[in-house]
Amino acid sequence: MNLQKVEFIKSAAQPNSFVNDNLPQIAFSGKSNVGKSSVLNCVLQRKNFARVGQKPGKTVHINYFRVDGKAYFVDLPGYGYAQVAESEKERWGKLMEAYFAQAERITLGVMIVDARHAPTKLDVVMAELFQNTGRPFVVVANKLDKLKKSEIEPNMACIRADLKLTPDTALIPFSAEKGAGRGELVNAILRAVEK
Repeated sequence: MNLQKVEFIKSAAQPNSFVNDNLPQIAFSGKSNVGKSSVLNCVLQRKNFARVGQKPGKTVHINYFRVDGKAYFVDLPGYGYAQVAESEKERWGKLMEAYFAQAERITLGVMIVDARHAPTKLDVVMAELFQNTGRPFVVVANKLDKLKKSEIEPNMACIRADLKLTPDTALIPFSAEKGAGRGELVNAILRAVEK
């Protein structure tokens, strides 16, 4: 699969706009300021394909990108951004619930967390959403470049414990900035798509 051959397909603001053809869907989720767009851009090796916002909370719809005509990268709305109206948070929540309600559409979940901090309550909820689908998912601990070497292992152990990850759920230390972990994430995506 040629990851550089990518096109934006649509933004879905309502469940009736979801893409429901038979192509695999790789669903990316993460907190508003965790660097989700940067991770997507790193995987695609594109500078700013997924828009990197100056302000968190920019992805308010579910965005579909078709990769090489073989799969979709699905950019889910960021969560946990405080400066958003309650009505907007509620709309996001309903949209996410509707997306996860049809779990069979998710070929692989990619949940992005901040390598520097313990997961938030919302991270824990998101991990449970993925776990409850019974579909494969991986956790990407972004911003690895901001950690000292001695902090990496304890931080990964904390993330694994707090998110109650099973031993077979991959936790990938990642730096969108430096490209660390990209190979492992790309391999996980390709394996899922080619199954």
